[in-house]
Amino acid sequence: MSLAADDVIIGINWGSSNFRAYLIAGDGGALDEVSAPKGVIGLDRGGMAQMVADIVVRWPGHAAIYASGMIGSNVGWVETPYVEAPAGAADLSAATVKTRIGGAEVAIVPGVSCRRSDGAPDVLRGEEVELIGLATLTGGDGLVALPGTHTKWVWLDGGRIGEFFTSMSGEIFDRLTAQGLLASIADGNAQDGEAFLQGVAAGRERRQSLGTLLFGARARVMVGQLARTDAASYLRGLLIGSELGDAASLYPWLGVRSIPLVGNAALSELYASALAAYGVETEITDSRRACLAGFRALHEARR
Repeated sequence: MSLAADDVIIGINWGSSNFRAYLIAGDGGALDEVSAPKGVIGLDRGGMAQMVADIVVRWPGHAAIYASGMIGSNVGWVETPYVEAPAGAADLSAATVKTRIGGAEVAIVPGVSCRRSDGAPDVLRGEEVELIGLATLTGGDGLVALPGTHTKWVWLDGGRIGEFFTSMSGEIFDRLTAQGLLASIADGNAQDGEAFLQGVAAGRERRQSLGTLLFGARARVMVGQLARTDAASYLRGLLIGSELGDAASLYPWLGVRSIPLVGNAALSELYASALAAYGVETEITDSRRACLAGFRALHEARR
């Protein structure tokens, strides 16, 4: 495919495990896309260079190439410093690091750091493109959640990324249900329902520490209060509920307006159910759409 239009750009979301590239038109639509399990962790520099070279051969006509995610980390191609929040499209675009990968010029998008209202630091890398895209699509004000392995809760203010916090609840769930003591009680996948919502309530109420609550899930199964087929749902609920407690603590206005959820659709549905139990409205937004809009916004900010 050969396209010479100045408005056509390439956006690459390059994480630890996966590579996703989009050929993006001037209106923000995807003209073509490529996805492969070729994250930076599994590639040496030659492998990374070949991935970009292959993309350029596939899409020879483009105005610019942007890459976000772990490609800009200390395990990627070149470490790209974080931009301090609040940060908008113009801030991120100005802080891109230009380098050459596979013979092509690539602008690596920086991550974002913040100092929260509770005094603690936090960082994100890769999600900034989705967040800038979401701000473009929605107006960019209010709280947004990005459910995933490391879920981000981000305050958008005037189209800029403000303070945020990260929860490792997704990674904790994956590890607990893959090996160890709790893996022996988790039979099946986490699903919405009574067991999940019971876990959400227990996690958010925080009558015991999360460590105590997690072992309590095993005790419930052992004494017959929780079916093995419901254990994964209950565990996921505990972790998400605890996360909601953090969100309510940092953002007392939680629930004042609808919260966009951007990320894995199935996981976002669980977050939507958990938030609905506390009267919080949500709107699930397609991650791909936000990503395309974000790369487009970064390019427009350079002009």
